[in-house]
Amino acid sequence: MIFLFDKSLVLQKLNEVLNSKQILVDEPMSKHSTFKIGGNADFFVMPSSIEEVQSIFKISGECDVPVTVLGNGSNILVSDNGIAGIVCSFGSPFSYIKPQDDKVLVGAGTILGAVSKWAGENSLTGMEFAVGIPGSVGGAVFMNAGAYDGEMKNVVTGVTAVSFDGKIFHYDANQLGFAYRHSIFQDNNQIICEIELSLEKGNQEEISSKMKDFTQRRIQKQPLEFPSAGSTFKRPEGYFAGTLIEQTGLKGFRIGGAEVSPKHAGFVVNTDHATAADVLELIHEVQRRVNEKHHVMLQPEVRMIGKFN
Repeated sequence: MIFLFDKSLVLQKLNEVLNSKQILVDEPMSKHSTFKIGGNADFFVMPSSIEEVQSIFKISGECDVPVTVLGNGSNILVSDNGIAGIVCSFGSPFSYIKPQDDKVLVGAGTILGAVSKWAGENSLTGMEFAVGIPGSVGGAVFMNAGAYDGEMKNVVTGVTAVSFDGKIFHYDANQLGFAYRHSIFQDNNQIICEIELSLEKGNQEEISSKMKDFTQRRIQKQPLEFPSAGSTFKRPEGYFAGTLIEQTGLKGFRIGGAEVSPKHAGFVVNTDHATAADVLELIHEVQRRVNEKHHVMLQPEVRMIGKFN
């Protein structure tokens, strides 16, 4: 899709609602992706409040310029051609943990692993599965992230979101449409700003033990030494993606600087200045060969963002 908008007008309007330190022009997205891949964003902005987010969305409507919202840059593959329009990054102003009665309010930009660590230190159980996961809580809710038999849907009791026309919405857990790697926010064009969690009191020793076990398993089994977007494919019903890929003989298979990890076949890693084109070609080849051998079409868990052909 080709977007036509007046960049100078967009910049002028952004400068009216944000300070200059909050606006980066032609910003390399490789700096903001755990894959360390991606071309430039026309504008990379860092709002400090929901009101500023609303102002950015208003500019989007007035100038017919697209907005892409970014958490911590995990679980995404950004095009080599970059991202047209505005990338809105939820950074430190949206990174907080606020206990409130029997709930915990968390900003969408908070790192998931940090919430897991905080919960453990406060003898609260339910977030052990998220230990060490680099994504943001907003991104984790967006895709109902999970690991080690835990999922966000088990702990989220409410979400505050803003729509592109600036309206604020509050959702209860039963309105969030959680399913495997899915939430209502993949369909409703609204942006998650704050999350309410319900975490139960637990035994700190047991929580700590579980978190240590999960951490060791991640270190032993996942290719943490290379940039990646996390698990590349969704788990097909009745199978494990990594097992199917390994059985197809694709461990260590590479295209350009992108490689199917020899450590865990469910991960595509950036071993040597991979491009998005390398990764995409590798994903398609893995899909083709696995389907040819096992008659299972793997679906990417990684989201493709930006100007792909």
